[in-house]
Amino acid sequence: MVLKVFFPSCCSSADSGILIGRWISEQNSVVVLAVVHFPFIPVQVKQYLGEVQRVTKVSVSVLGSWSNSKQEKEESLSEFLEDLGTIFCHEPWIQISKEGDSKFWSCSVLQKHSKNPQEEEIILVYYDQRKVMLSHLHPPLDTAGQRAEDASKLSAIFGTVARSQVLFMTDRYNEGPIKLTHWQSDGVEASIIVELLKQASVPACMLLTFLLSLLSGICKSRVLKFWPLSFLWSKLSTCEQLGHRLQHLQVISSSKKAQNQNQLMRKANIFVSLLIDVALGILLMSWLYRKNRIGHLADTLIPVADHVAEELQDLLQWLMGAPAGLKMNRALDQVLGRFFLYHIHLWISYIHLLSPFIEMILWYVGLSACLGLTVALCILSDIIALLTFHIYCFYVYGARLYCLKIYGLSSLWRLFRGKKWNVLRQRVDSCSYDLDQLFIGTLLFTILLFLLPTTALYYLVFTLLRLLVVIVQGLIHLLVDLIDSLPLYSLILRLCRSYRLAAGVKFRVLEQQDGKPLRLLMQINPLSYGGVVQTYRLPTYSCYPRDSWASLCKKLFLGELIYPWKHKGDKQN
Repeated sequence: MVLKVFFPSCCSSADSGILIGRWISEQNSVVVLAVVHFPFIPVQVKQYLGEVQRVTKVSVSVLGSWSNSKQEKEESLSEFLEDLGTIFCHEPWIQISKEGDSKFWSCSVLQKHSKNPQEEEIILVYYDQRKVMLSHLHPPLDTAGQRAEDASKLSAIFGTVARSQVLFMTDRYNEGPIKLTHWQSDGVEASIIVELLKQASVPACMLLTFLLSLLSGICKSRVLKFWPLSFLWSKLSTCEQLGHRLQHLQVISSSKKAQNQNQLMRKANIFVSLLIDVALGILLMSWLYRKNRIGHLADTLIPVADHVAEELQDLLQWLMGAPAGLKMNRALDQVLGRFFLYHIHLWISYIHLLSPFIEMILWYVGLSACLGLTVALCILSDIIALLTFHIYCFYVYGARLYCLKIYGLSSLWRLFRGKKWNVLRQRVDSCSYDLDQLFIGTLLFTILLFLLPTTALYYLVFTLLRLLVVIVQGLIHLLVDLIDSLPLYSLILRLCRSYRLAAGVKFRVLEQQDGKPLRLLMQINPLSYGGVVQTYRLPTYSCYPRDSWASLCKKLFLGELIYPWKHKGDKQN
């Protein structure tokens, strides 16, 4: 048999004493948790371990003795340590001794009550108690009282250390009768600032929860469900981003305790994302209001809008002639060109009508950056959508006209083949047509076919302009998505304390000597940065294309509308 002894590296320099921990018989393993120093009273040690076992539900007991010959050099010490096995009555009794500054320790197993004692091979495994405690490779603590389904898993070792947190609250400065050595022997890790923030966060969270519930009730009221307000709420990305941030605030201000590590990391990631988002927004706001940049931006906006309108007019004049040497239908070309030129004239008048108020509008819009950089970016996306509304109208007109001709040609093509579309059964059936129907169908097919190039050219040009606007809005929304969904807290934790995000363990063989136990060092394998992003990434809010590229190309060919990118909503909890 092979006996595995998991020994905390923080106890390697501890004074001589007894080893307390847990014996896992299913694995034939020993998990050492702490060392109790001399002098001590055995009755008090048993009482203390009984209290720890009652609180932690872990069968903690005295496993053996620890001798540090650098600290103690009496010859009678070894005999005294062996006699302790009769007092605490643990089978097997483990004796570990360190000889001076030697790297190789002596480890033996005594089985006094066994009728057939067997010589066991011992493997001494060193582990960092602090990293094992905080690595969260152990089973959930709410199942601590249940028996593990598979005791052979290494998670039993991690679970033993994690559930023994009460044992680590006693440090060397404690005035009690028992002196322990463990990973917090020099003092329990704590911060006065953190404790004060914990106490102050309770009323703050209660107040914030009340305000958020009130605001959420207003947002869900029936007034906002009427047509104008509901339409604006669904179309403006700013409103949806504010709704998502409201959900985030409700999550982090909830008084409900996180049930597992994933929920805790999700709350922390949302909190850090909100904090960085607001900080970047305040920096943007401070930059905008310095040196009258709002006024310069307002003075630049009108000339840019006029320049875009002039370029569109030149483009339409080019289409009304012979674009790229193509021969267009003169009458239809002139009608479409003048129709779009009139819309551009209306758009220029609309822009100049708003020009006195643009600086004031931008001034108030700049204040919204204090809500976060993502809100400011969503407002920018909505402003782009409003400033390019005439391009969207051109695209809709061209798409509808092109779609009408495509579906008309496809229907008339079925007429030539003696087919028709069965609306009830959603299929193409055979049909017989008379001579008049075939004659009228031929005339309409010829007219639509010869008008199609002119319509298709206008549709192609305005579709390209529309795609350009959609790509710009998509890049803005991708940046919003990056800020919203990137697990910044997890990445910072991976950079500073990688063992908190553990993916597994590895064992490294230390120097080995004949006649001495095999020495292994257990190390924590952290998650990769890609694994951190994939595991703890927050729900995605920004829009990606609703359809695949094949479906998008099919829509472009058939003239179906391409909707702007928009938020999907929080579907993951």
